[in-house]
Amino acid sequence: MASGGKGLLTGSFLRAAALGLVVLASAAPVARSWSKEGHMLTCQIAQDLLEPDAAHAVRNLLPEDVGGDLSALCVWPDQVRHWYKYTWSGPLHFIDTPDKACTFDYARDCHGPDGAKDMCIAGAIANFTSQLLHYKHGSADRKYNLTEALLFLSHFMGDVHQPMHVGFTSDKGGNSIDLRWFRHKSNLHHVWDREIIQTALAEFYDKDMGTFRKQLEHNLTKGTWSDDVTSWGDCEDLLSCPTKYATESISLACKWAYSGVHEGETLSDDYFGSRLPIVSRRIAQGGVRLAMFLNRIFGQHNRDVAAPS
Repeated sequence: MASGGKGLLTGSFLRAAALGLVVLASAAPVARSWSKEGHMLTCQIAQDLLEPDAAHAVRNLLPEDVGGDLSALCVWPDQVRHWYKYTWSGPLHFIDTPDKACTFDYARDCHGPDGAKDMCIAGAIANFTSQLLHYKHGSADRKYNLTEALLFLSHFMGDVHQPMHVGFTSDKGGNSIDLRWFRHKSNLHHVWDREIIQTALAEFYDKDMGTFRKQLEHNLTKGTWSDDVTSWGDCEDLLSCPTKYATESISLACKWAYSGVHEGETLSDDYFGSRLPIVSRRIAQGGVRLAMFLNRIFGQHNRDVAAPS
């Protein structure tokens, strides 16, 4: 798999990214990511759940400019994926599965366009997790840039929980399924990346992401998901658990994203109302699981990890 050590982040570049001043070298041909809001919510939820050792490590790895706020840079991998220095990272944002199989098989599906093994979200999470373990071991190893590894891990934990990031090969995870979202043109992937989130923010939260976040965190502690949260963090092997998360996503994609959708149709209230709970839950699950990963990686008593299967 491509090394996260490629293309070191300089202080000035990180400052630019933190301030939103990064300009893409070329426009993205297809959108493949949670919206900015989705990634930020996942990272905010995760950071609130960090134990002291992990919180210290995360703050230490982040540039001073962001004031210890991980969410300020959680979109960074999307901002640089089309830069020449980071083109290797493009295939790591998604997984293409056989059409209508509704399953994820790591050996079958986790590869790049050229067939290179481990080049998908699940492989990326394992790779950057392995790199970050060097931080805990106190190694002076300079093979990896651990700030980059943290940002990639945080971003990809969000991506693997977006159901359409583990979609069908022929339609590029819904990117080529053109339709309308209420009154404007969109596509199925875009609907799951951002349309549902942004419609929810406008309709229910007065476009205030902080209020949306409080609702998600309420559901984690006292609300809808409170009985399930402990099980979300179950993971015997950090390097294999991303396969579980990807399997969940393709199952949800088949059941909720693709189901009943046809090219050219208009999706509106019914689709929005029934799918918003799925999107909200996946954002929250990504946050809980990112926190679990970082607590295990940077904690004093992390378990042994093994290669993904």
